[in-house]
Amino acid sequence: MFEKEIDLLKENIITSTCELIKIPSVLSDSSNPSMPFGENCNKALEYMLDLGNRLGFRTKNIDGYCGYIEFGEGDELVGIVGHLDVVPEGENWTYPPFSATTSDNNIYGRGAIDDKGPVMASLYAMKVVMDTCNITKRVRLILGLNEENDWKCIAYYKKHEEIPKFGFSPDADFPCIYAEKGLLSVHVSSPNLEDKIQIMDVDCNHNAINVVPKYCKITLSVDNSISLDDCIHKLETIVDSHQFSISIDKESMKKSTLQEKASSQDFHNIDAISYHLLSITSHGVSAHAAHPDLGINAISQALVVLYELFEMYGITNDLLSYFYKNLNLEYNGKSLGIDVQDESGFLTLNVAQLNIQESNLVLGMNLRIPIHTTIDLIKENITASLPSSMAVSFSGEKKALYLPKNNWLIQTLCEVFHKTTGLDATPIAIGGATYARAFPNFVSFGANMPGNKDMCHQIDEFISVDNLMLATKIYANAIYELCKR
Repeated sequence: MFEKEIDLLKENIITSTCELIKIPSVLSDSSNPSMPFGENCNKALEYMLDLGNRLGFRTKNIDGYCGYIEFGEGDELVGIVGHLDVVPEGENWTYPPFSATTSDNNIYGRGAIDDKGPVMASLYAMKVVMDTCNITKRVRLILGLNEENDWKCIAYYKKHEEIPKFGFSPDADFPCIYAEKGLLSVHVSSPNLEDKIQIMDVDCNHNAINVVPKYCKITLSVDNSISLDDCIHKLETIVDSHQFSISIDKESMKKSTLQEKASSQDFHNIDAISYHLLSITSHGVSAHAAHPDLGINAISQALVVLYELFEMYGITNDLLSYFYKNLNLEYNGKSLGIDVQDESGFLTLNVAQLNIQESNLVLGMNLRIPIHTTIDLIKENITASLPSSMAVSFSGEKKALYLPKNNWLIQTLCEVFHKTTGLDATPIAIGGATYARAFPNFVSFGANMPGNKDMCHQIDEFISVDNLMLATKIYANAIYELCKR
């Protein structure tokens, strides 16, 4: 169904998707209460609501936190929940990340697959169903603005608006997601004590907790009692032994800047270290934290090198030791001494952030926890593994989502996918966290096609025009079938 109607809308769908991608809707600070997530997130919401109005839908801006686009009549509400915010663009794109460049039948841009393209496919699917079918339910596309961070938009929606009876989120993979791992963000810290070699500054480009970091630069001060050339030689030997992509450079930092940094960390021996500075700059490959094995972790590389260097000079740093002994095996499910695996996969851990706060080194990491393992068990193991000198805090906790594969919603959506595409595929489990967790009886449904590389959060993110159009057809059929129920 709906194939001809959707094909006639092809240019509109492409144009609307590109216009939405061009809005750089990254979370930003805002003093305007009507734009709680910043001006650009608000522009994305206003664009979608205006488009919804022009297409003939009912729309609502919910105090700048989120909005919705709706059609139909009836007591039951079917929901589609997506998001308009995106992660920061990153570096070294082939095309500018907010240019929405179309090349080789692909639309490139941050948000193309996560989640602006799928949201637009959902909207035009609703348009076709609204214009061609008589349905006895209401269908509402809920538009979030804070999905990539802490979901304040959805919390606000749930407090003020009607909860859909069932539905889907177009923010993962086809044919359907029946399980999503639990999520937990963890920050551990220890004093950054003054020593012969001292961590003076850390720059990780403000990496997001749910992204494998591609860059980390750490500036070290080296005491006069240590030969700087010998220190550099040791670093080079360590880097070569691991075949890491790390550069080592002598640093020139103004003494006033060094004094300011040292003062903030209670260092005193400024004169002794003023002319002995070097940096290590680690380069990795970014990826979504749900798939850390697809990236190369720049922070982890740097910490391995620093731990082994400090060991050579007999320097103890509790945070480096903790990392090296407990977190270094990031991708095999055995981090933190926990060997966990079930039908949803292994426990994975992404070391995502490193900084200095009030004389403490702080390390942030993001865990994806198999569906049959409790988050409390993970917390207990982390807390028990810490030495007394270290502190821990937990945030971003999200329980796992799980619906049996024979659940009616899973079976309905998989059948729609099969009938529309002709492809046989079974429902899958993922490590990502989607808005499907926001409401009962929701699952994620597309828009990434089976066998396609997941470009979510990656450089040169794109959606193919063919998949954008196919997703629109799948969503239209899904909306129709759900409204028949």
